[in-house]
Amino acid sequence: MIYKELDKFNNNFLWGSASAAYQVEGAYDIDGKGLSIWDEYVKIPNKTFKNTNGNVAVDHYHRYKEDVALMKEMGLKAYRFSIAWTRIYPNGRGEVNEKGLEFYENLINELILNGIEPIVTIYHWDLPQALQDLYGGWESREIINDFKVYCETLYKRFGEKVKYWVTLNEQNVFIGLGYETALHPPGVKNLKRMMEANHIANLANAEAIKSFRKYVPNGKIGPSFAFGPNYAYTCKPEDVLAMENAEEMNCYWWLDVYLKGRYPGMAWKYMEKNGLEPTIEDGDIEILKEVKPDFIGINYYRTGTVMANPLDGLGKDGSMNKSGKKGTAKDSGIPGVYRTIKNPYLEATNWDWEIDPQGLRIGMRRISSRYDNIPILITENGLGEFDKLESGQIHDEYRIEYLREHILACKQAITDGVELLGYCTWSFTDLLSWLNGYQKRYGFVYVDRDELEEKELKRYKKDSFYWYKEVIDSNGEKL
Repeated sequence: MIYKELDKFNNNFLWGSASAAYQVEGAYDIDGKGLSIWDEYVKIPNKTFKNTNGNVAVDHYHRYKEDVALMKEMGLKAYRFSIAWTRIYPNGRGEVNEKGLEFYENLINELILNGIEPIVTIYHWDLPQALQDLYGGWESREIINDFKVYCETLYKRFGEKVKYWVTLNEQNVFIGLGYETALHPPGVKNLKRMMEANHIANLANAEAIKSFRKYVPNGKIGPSFAFGPNYAYTCKPEDVLAMENAEEMNCYWWLDVYLKGRYPGMAWKYMEKNGLEPTIEDGDIEILKEVKPDFIGINYYRTGTVMANPLDGLGKDGSMNKSGKKGTAKDSGIPGVYRTIKNPYLEATNWDWEIDPQGLRIGMRRISSRYDNIPILITENGLGEFDKLESGQIHDEYRIEYLREHILACKQAITDGVELLGYCTWSFTDLLSWLNGYQKRYGFVYVDRDELEEKELKRYKKDSFYWYKEVIDSNGEKL
């Protein structure tokens, strides 16, 4: 649709930004915190860019008041952050660490005091290493109850102050990169184990939402999904079918479970024929169907373009651009299902992520149509680039342009009829990019450190900081 005039954002629209505990907090071993799988994984040489880790990150743990003051100056309406499971339960279960609860209570209070809506992500990839050692983490059904107990501890402590909650962040990513490509912990390459772990995570997500209804009856909760809508490379029916395959295997395999309580038919049959289907025990499907999230969180960065792939065609080798050297990412696929190919109509970032604002609109339209207009919260969207600090200034007009076009796509989607609750950029400050070190910067606030030196971790406001402030002040009318 092309409109003469676009609808306005609601007056209560959540203009926000986001982060994750491991990527910003640092303080990885103080005040009783236990070790996560990421604390241990980064000790393996060459797993991350220049062997970077989150031991200090950008020291948000000690500087949260400074960071919240910057959020207030910007006029931020919401801040999405994650809670580190190992700060609350150092061993993943057992005794609660009061110091950990106090830190997040202080952060939540500081946000509320400054008029900022806290959005809590319960799990953003930092599984307690103790649970990985004890029973294999997400591969054991024991984690369902441990995760539930952890969630309930948070609900009871913060439920009266926090309205918006995200259960699992990017389940498709932490399961896929952890168990298919071995790029994330636990570093496994086994599709059968991936599907088993994924099903258990689905059950844990459902139980967490079910429990939420009891403890936070007036709140809203949902998972956050890394959504990459797919295009067909050509209008050849074979390529269109490959696009349908990619959508079902890479998107609906998760979204249908979250929002319909079942696995999609074609993808399930493929898994079954190849001996990859997860073990479904009595009562599993009933648990998945019993609960429905209040919204779906969408982390959007890129679209994918696919074409037909023969049975002896391209597979997945786990290669990805972790250096920022443009053009080094490789295509991949599933033989007989689809293969990726560069979209000739789109530019890409230095990390080979296609820049496609209209893809965000298209993706939201697809979700809204398939899932009965479920409310959507954009929990992440942003541009990672090489920012330069020059005389205390950072001129990131490329980021402003990126965000401007994606916010415009949001406005178009709202005019299309999508119910959009808010828009959280990734990220507020610069942070540790899991595999990419500190060179890949996303924030409105530059943090002066690099892979080799922490320096003073001084904060500098980028040009995009002042631009987003005007966007918020005008409720999205001044882009």
